Amino acid sequence: MSSIHPLFNNPISPAASLPRNCGRFAACATVDMPSQAAPPRGKLGSKDVMETEARVMVGTYARAPVVIASGKGCKVYDPEGREYIDMMAGIAVNALGHGDPDWVRAVTEQATLLTHVSNSFYSIPQVELAKRLVACSFADRVFFSNSGTEANEAAIKFARKYHRVRNSDAKHPPTEFISFSNSFHGRTMGAVALTSKEHYRTPFEPVMPGVTFLEFGNTRDAVELIRSGRIAAVFIEPIQGEGGINSASKEFLLALRSACNDAGSLLVFDEVQCGLGRTGHLWAHEAFGVFPDIMTLAKPLAGGLPIGAVLVTEKVASAMDFGEHGSTFAGGPLVCNAAIAVLDKISKPGFLASVSKKGMYFKKLLKHKLGGNSHVKDIRGMGLIIGLELDVPASPLVAACRDSGLLILTAGKGNVIRLVPPLVISEQELELVAEILHQCLPVLDEGNLE
Repeated sequence: MSSIHPLFNNPISPAASLPRNCGRFAACATVDMPSQAAPPRGKLGSKDVMETEARVMVGTYARAPVVIASGKGCKVYDPEGREYIDMMAGIAVNALGHGDPDWVRAVTEQATLLTHVSNSFYSIPQVELAKRLVACSFADRVFFSNSGTEANEAAIKFARKYHRVRNSDAKHPPTEFISFSNSFHGRTMGAVALTSKEHYRTPFEPVMPGVTFLEFGNTRDAVELIRSGRIAAVFIEPIQGEGGINSASKEFLLALRSACNDAGSLLVFDEVQCGLGRTGHLWAHEAFGVFPDIMTLAKPLAGGLPIGAVLVTEKVASAMDFGEHGSTFAGGPLVCNAAIAVLDKISKPGFLASVSKKGMYFKKLLKHKLGGNSHVKDIRGMGLIIGLELDVPASPLVAACRDSGLLILTAGKGNVIRLVPPLVISEQELELVAEILHQCLPVLDEGNLE
């Protein structure tokens, strides 16, 4: 492993709570990492932006005290030129990092041709992207949306309509849903009804009725409820992101698949966060050898532009008629051309193999550097979706890392560090990340606070 040494610089905020060896880091000469020149200063400084935001924005986000002004590769910069390693990737969105040349070319070229036409007409990038998604997945057809929550809303409607058509003679076709503990499926009214965290649901009740939450991994209860005949669809993330980087077992997913087959229920895999290469497989469910009837996608698909997609089998698609669902913006030429560039790059076997290799290397690094710390209870995940479970709240570590030039975020009940970097991150950058985490861990010990 390359040697890495901490170097102190001026942090963005006072570092009074940081342990002695946790300052802003830079790679020393023994690490072959290309340096990026700081971007030119913007007209507004960080303080100006944060003060203006407080006056004009609805207060729905508890933002970190950082203004991101530009990015390149796996680094981002604030208006003052401070550099951060981005281990968040916009919450698992920027799979190709910032400013990928192929992505930029796809966006700029399409912007000069056609940006938006609505779904009243055909557009070439939309059809080309759908063709590619069908070719590389279980699906027969695709519906486009603008986000992950919209994709899950569409999946809810598709499941309900499927059973209405399939059980056309029944007075009460299946309309209920199963979701699981620690699940996150979105914030709109249907998707939030499938999201287990009460904090997201309670302020807006009544939400969509008919959802039963079961323990993630509880095969017996899930199979029993599916067999009741009331379940239209089972929604599950093969690897939970927001819930704490929890992976389903192959046995659990196989049991759900078998029970759905027997009862006629649909199996929906939400791969909004874990899909499209993040696990080292193109689709997370491929690691388990279990295939859904519906899969929802979003975050990384267009490399930072808003898109969602619902991939379905022919039996599901055939239940839908013209006008029963739609969107003005979904599947526009600009965003679809960007998504083609992303999909073409990520779906290459060599790219996926590199994600697996870097993920295994990173987990090995983390276990070596952090595994002996008493606060680290588990290091888990697959590919480049990795969770560090702590026995204390993770927010002090997040803040310490931020002041040291590393951006990370939490998951679970606030005690899991979620590491979802751009998939193009280098092993040298991962080494630096592991070192910063190691140096900042003492902030979790109250006795070491300064």
